[in-house]
Amino acid sequence: MAVALRARGSSTGGRRKIGVGWIVATYVLLVFFTLWTLIPFFWMFIASIKTNKEIYQDFTIVPRQVFWGHYYDLFTGPYAIWMRNSTVVSTAATILSIILGSFGAYAITRLRFTGRRVIAIGLVFTYLLPASLLFIPLFQIVAGANLSNSIYGLMLVYPSFTLPFCTWMLMSYFRNIPLELEEAALIDGCGRLGVLFRIVLPLAAPALVVVCLFSFTNAWNEFLYALVFISSRDMQTVTVGLALMQGEDVFYWGKMMAGALLTAIPPVVMYTLAQRLVIQGLTMGGVKG
Repeated sequence: MAVALRARGSSTGGRRKIGVGWIVATYVLLVFFTLWTLIPFFWMFIASIKTNKEIYQDFTIVPRQVFWGHYYDLFTGPYAIWMRNSTVVSTAATILSIILGSFGAYAITRLRFTGRRVIAIGLVFTYLLPASLLFIPLFQIVAGANLSNSIYGLMLVYPSFTLPFCTWMLMSYFRNIPLELEEAALIDGCGRLGVLFRIVLPLAAPALVVVCLFSFTNAWNEFLYALVFISSRDMQTVTVGLALMQGEDVFYWGKMMAGALLTAIPPVVMYTLAQRLVIQGLTMGGVKG
């Protein structure tokens, strides 16, 4: 009996040691990844409130005085126009991708037709194709439609990479909605569109939020298509506009850091506000997908 209690106590002590070790390791990793994430933003903010002298000549880590001139220069230039263009293009591409992706995902998931599996696999390959292979044919299509050098052309081009992603993500969520609910609605006289809008989409609300955020972020961060398809400075998106701040051999670090920091704010705010729905949507997709 004493031996058994000693063994039990030894085992409990071992578990406690292992538990404390795991807790310490977890906190160390959390601190590391928190610093890994926040330090670039902190560095950008510090650089954005330094004077040019403190950036280029008399370098200091902490600015001697707060200088907001870079932000003033930013908004007296075309930066606000670039932000507006990015917002309009990303929002339009996201809405278009969600609408078409919902129809496509529901059709592939619930309807039976020839080639359904091939189309589903084709979506994956379409999403995996690099943008550098697609921008030449896409440019010909946009130019043929007389939409080059226009944000409307980007609105049509961006769904080429956001739509397959939305469709594929929604397919995995739609499969997990009980089929009995849809069958009961069909028996009650509801059509397929009614089932989609009244049953499927409300139940997949967390998934729609996740897909919307990912789609918007992909469109917001896109660079290559905006660089190739847009030549006018007033039509550029913010990602290209920030790159254009660089002179021939001069980097306007203060203004570039201020612009990069402000550009990162909208996605961060969106993910923060929808954090609970994002976690719920990702968990649902991970468990049932």
